[in-house]
Amino acid sequence: MEGTTHALTDDHCGRYDAADTERWAAEPDKRPGRTAFQRDRARVLHSAALRRLAGKTQVVTPGSRSYDWDASPRTRLTHSLECAQVGRELGAALGCDPDLVEAACLSHDMGHPPFGHNGEEALNEFAKDCGGFEGNAQSLRLLTRLEPKRFVPDPVSGELVSVGLNLTRACLDAATKYPWARGDHPTDPDSVKFGAYEDDLPVFAWLRRGAPADRKCFEAQVMDWADDVAYSVHDFEDGLHAGHLDPNMLYAEPERTAIWQVAIGRYVPADTAPEELRAALDRLMEQEWWPHGYDGSALAQSRLKDATSQLIGRFCLAAEGATREAYGSGRLTRYGAELVVPREARNECAVLKAVADLYVMQRDEQERIRADQRIVLAELAEALSARAPEGLDPQFRAIFDAAPDDKARKRAVIDQIACLTDASARSLHARLTRRGRRAER
Repeated sequence: MEGTTHALTDDHCGRYDAADTERWAAEPDKRPGRTAFQRDRARVLHSAALRRLAGKTQVVTPGSRSYDWDASPRTRLTHSLECAQVGRELGAALGCDPDLVEAACLSHDMGHPPFGHNGEEALNEFAKDCGGFEGNAQSLRLLTRLEPKRFVPDPVSGELVSVGLNLTRACLDAATKYPWARGDHPTDPDSVKFGAYEDDLPVFAWLRRGAPADRKCFEAQVMDWADDVAYSVHDFEDGLHAGHLDPNMLYAEPERTAIWQVAIGRYVPADTAPEELRAALDRLMEQEWWPHGYDGSALAQSRLKDATSQLIGRFCLAAEGATREAYGSGRLTRYGAELVVPREARNECAVLKAVADLYVMQRDEQERIRADQRIVLAELAEALSARAPEGLDPQFRAIFDAAPDDKARKRAVIDQIACLTDASARSLHARLTRRGRRAER
């Protein structure tokens, strides 16, 4: 996309039509005058699933020594709020409906289980015989099925069934980071990233009706970049606050080599040259606002907060400018454009991710915590599955009882675990397992 000019397509060019604002189950607005996307945003903001993100790990676990410096660490909720602010402003600058982008940003992490990506890996292992587990696919399941907001009669049985928050097609599409089912990745069939489980394919097909295959809508691309920007910048900020990162170390070659290795292994394409990443870090460190030191004083906190703002602005303006250069000044929505993020900006963002990964997430203490978290979730999943339907909350017990086969019953158990916070997962584990009861004593 870089360095090219594109004409806007006719479909979804600068407007939202009736198909975009359609809901799975039609319903009247209780308060006339609101837009469909304002209703979507309100439903996400008032959802229990969003509130639960306050108790779910973002990078490191609240309560660990990594956060002795601060009684209010970032969680999945604060990350989602920060992502929403970044995405709303970037989307509005490019012509997207700001409420639509904000709703997508707020909901994009709702399906993440206890203990963040570590919990995701543990549940994926447990669910390998019933379709796997993926946080983004779980988000779709939660938005369209598990979060109790709207019930409608089943067309076959006539029984009332949940349609979740019953969001618009455009909102669900904007929250879909990986628009394909498991095993249908456009270039890598073995990829662990996907956006819908097999039994959620009907609603997935509905929300993707008319969309180009495997292509993210423009609002989802804005959400995705806002997600990258928010967590790369704020994880770097948190590392400095916590004292895990000395900016002067970023000048030393052994440390720099380690950063390139982490970035190339996880955050940039494998063909990225270390020289590109070196240039990216140098560009950032040459800025007058770059935090060359941090001593915890009020002045240092102010300077670090300014650096955070400068980084977010830098990454957003880079995407906005490159996208405008490619598509012109009109409103960009749905499938009328692609978000253009310059390679240099992506490399700068990736370097920040790698720095936080190396100096915060890879600390020995964090690996010990993650190992224990994996054991807790594995044991909890086995214990809950063995006792089910006993031990399941009423909502998930009803799903379990109505399930047609063992795979669907196992999925009900996974759904309950995925909804738990870090603390409630440990509490339930302690009640159901001998290891947990010993630890409590």
